[in-house]
Amino acid sequence: MSSDAAENNSISSSPRHLRIEEFDYPLPEERIAVHPLETRDACKLLLRRPDGEISEHIFSELPSLLPEDSMLIYNNTRVINARLRFRKASGNAHQKGALIEIFCLEPVEPADYSMNFASTSRCRWTCFVGNSKRWKEGPLSMTLEAGGQPLVLTASRLSRQGNASVIEFSWDNPEITFSKIIEAAGEIPIPPYLNRATESSDSTDYQTVYSRIEGSVAAPTAGLHFTPAVLDEISRRGIPRRELTLHVGAGTFQPVKSEEIGEHPMHAEFISVPVELLQELRDTSRKVIAVGTTSVRTLESLYHAGRLILENRWDGEVPQWTPYESQANEISPSEALEAIIRHLDATGSRTFIATTRIIIAPGYSYRIVSGMVTNFHQPKSTLLLLVSAFTGGDWRRMYDYALAHDFRFLSYGDATLLL
Repeated sequence: MSSDAAENNSISSSPRHLRIEEFDYPLPEERIAVHPLETRDACKLLLRRPDGEISEHIFSELPSLLPEDSMLIYNNTRVINARLRFRKASGNAHQKGALIEIFCLEPVEPADYSMNFASTSRCRWTCFVGNSKRWKEGPLSMTLEAGGQPLVLTASRLSRQGNASVIEFSWDNPEITFSKIIEAAGEIPIPPYLNRATESSDSTDYQTVYSRIEGSVAAPTAGLHFTPAVLDEISRRGIPRRELTLHVGAGTFQPVKSEEIGEHPMHAEFISVPVELLQELRDTSRKVIAVGTTSVRTLESLYHAGRLILENRWDGEVPQWTPYESQANEISPSEALEAIIRHLDATGSRTFIATTRIIIAPGYSYRIVSGMVTNFHQPKSTLLLLVSAFTGGDWRRMYDYALAHDFRFLSYGDATLLL
């Protein structure tokens, strides 16, 4: 564990009363990158050093900018074709039925992602339903071809949960998995702020080159800039590269609508970390550089999960405000990681699986992460809060620089390296 992170153990102060309007900035529409650059690692890279110095680079220079005594950790999640469009049956042969869009959010039965994707007859998901008022009752169905075989996919709404619904998908070909079905019938759900339809190029552009574990409905976009050449050069310089998994939910695009941050409910996201990485983090003296806010949230959640385990309060989820509780039982990052490792030993598991609702905002003390690669985020977003917490509130100077120097913003835009 990096000494920088280990020493950053001051008591966290609650950000509940921070006003979200303090994290607003003017973002002209023309500065939002609607498409990525043709060459991923040709984008701009803003470097902010620990002393606050800002400099401009190209992303392909990243390996030379990383500290020699660092390790790079990135999120290997893969975006699924989460958007399915069904056409409701029409009583009029000359008129098409209403178009109903079903957006898969997270699996319900089986609740395990890999088991759900491997289902061969039926499965259930929590979903958003577009044009929901036109789907009052009865199932929806579509005929398609998946894995080179024909089938009929049926969607039945079982219940409603606030703005979401539990949808059961069933199909009549037991040789085809649900993973193959959504690959054939679904669309990549690009961010709504791009204000355009999904294009065929997004199937490649909106995946990192190291994506492999299906489950996200949004890409960990800081990773979109990496190329095999950049990764190889990082390894050549002796900087270890490691993977973890956080499946990004649609809540990542949820704007903060409340005046104060304390009234904003954070979404839950699935995390998975192998015991080998936990052991390495426990023992290393290297600086941990996280790729993307999803990796940051996962790594920082480990600290709080370990503390909850030691306090016999662990129930599988890191609550939103846990980091800001009284720190009477403050422990080191290594102690927290050791607690998780012992917990896994006791349960016979080799992988730590949990959900996290952690919100990282000014007042938060970083325990594990010493640096991050991330993009430029939306105004009034929880991701901007996370960056502000890391930079000691210096985000506005960075963003003013980026706006003045023609940087491209949001998912397909340029990157930052914050140390």
